[in-house]
Amino acid sequence: MRTWNVLLIFMIALLAACGQSETKTKDWTKESWDEIESSAENSEVRLYMWGGDEGINRYIDKSVAPVLQERYKMNLERVPMDTPEILQKLQTEKQAGKQDGTIDLIWINGENFKNAKENDLLMGSFTETLPNYNEYYQTNAPAFQTDFGTEVEGMEAPWGKVQFVIYYDSEKIQSPPQSFEDLQTWIHENPGKFTYPRAEDFTGNAFLRHVLYAQADNPEDIYKQPLDEERLSDTAGRTWDYLNDISKDLWRSGEHYPNDLTELDRLYSQGEVWMTMGYNESRAESLIEEDVFPASTRSFVLKPGSIGNTHFLSIPFNSTNQAGALAAINYMLSPEAQLAKYKPEYWGENTAISMEKLPDQWQKKFKSVDRGASVLPSKKLEESFLPEADSDYVDWMKEQWFNEVVQE
Repeated sequence: MRTWNVLLIFMIALLAACGQSETKTKDWTKESWDEIESSAENSEVRLYMWGGDEGINRYIDKSVAPVLQERYKMNLERVPMDTPEILQKLQTEKQAGKQDGTIDLIWINGENFKNAKENDLLMGSFTETLPNYNEYYQTNAPAFQTDFGTEVEGMEAPWGKVQFVIYYDSEKIQSPPQSFEDLQTWIHENPGKFTYPRAEDFTGNAFLRHVLYAQADNPEDIYKQPLDEERLSDTAGRTWDYLNDISKDLWRSGEHYPNDLTELDRLYSQGEVWMTMGYNESRAESLIEEDVFPASTRSFVLKPGSIGNTHFLSIPFNSTNQAGALAAINYMLSPEAQLAKYKPEYWGENTAISMEKLPDQWQKKFKSVDRGASVLPSKKLEESFLPEADSDYVDWMKEQWFNEVVQE
């Protein structure tokens, strides 16, 4: 009798293991959405993402996670980690042949997506499986087809979009510059009141790429072309001339550049400089609310335009809960979740959803949101939007800026 009991326990354990193995190895993009949702119930999804913004963290913990718990009895665990470290972790697991991964869902874009795709660290194409993506998003939009020049091929789902703006104190600056030529003049007329972060910083690099776009005959010559230093030489020369010309009238006479955006924000909040900048066109609102930025903070964009990009959600190659990850992404792309993210209470960033595809009641809800006085009108942002260039430009700018500007 004892032998039969042992055999019975062994068989149950074996069947359970087989069931788990099937769950891990099954191609969930071939299954019905009902089956995906059923498998997602009572599961845990581990979301690895950059954790440096408290508003974003609160949005996940206080808005997204409770709905997933109510809808699926799903536990969404947010794990803060810088994206390059996430990819290193996945690379280590892949090299070790670890199929039972520790990450189910990642927030990713740009160079990190390119590295993840090239090293086969992602699950593969999945966006056609998501009901909300196919119903509410312009799936053939160029912003969803490439990510910093890398073909997306359905391997990441658009979670939101941001656009680069420059912030200024409207009590100190009555009329902000309209172009990079105007900015050059303004810097010379107001020495010490402007600077930008180093090229190693994400925001500083973006500012420098804006200068590069402005010095080209047409911005399309940059963002529609792969990096070719020989072809770029004339535009690059004008870029270094511009940056070297303004350097002597920057904060600290250009002898020190802020190491990152946090340092630049601090200089702005203390009144040492009169402008700061950033990729999220609405990020100043929470800083104004917290009395970090002055209430007189407003924003502007410079001709020829403002670089914007889409950021995405993706699933690692060895996620042990791909069905749960798909269900979580689908909710995070829903009108309900996107509206909560659009409001300034938590995050306040722009949505990647297509307004024209929303029912009237949802369009009205989005239009009724007051994003704050520091946020430019959506029409102005749309009119000034410029796509990101190939991610190779980022590393090129880091190296060239140091050689051509810092060492000059």
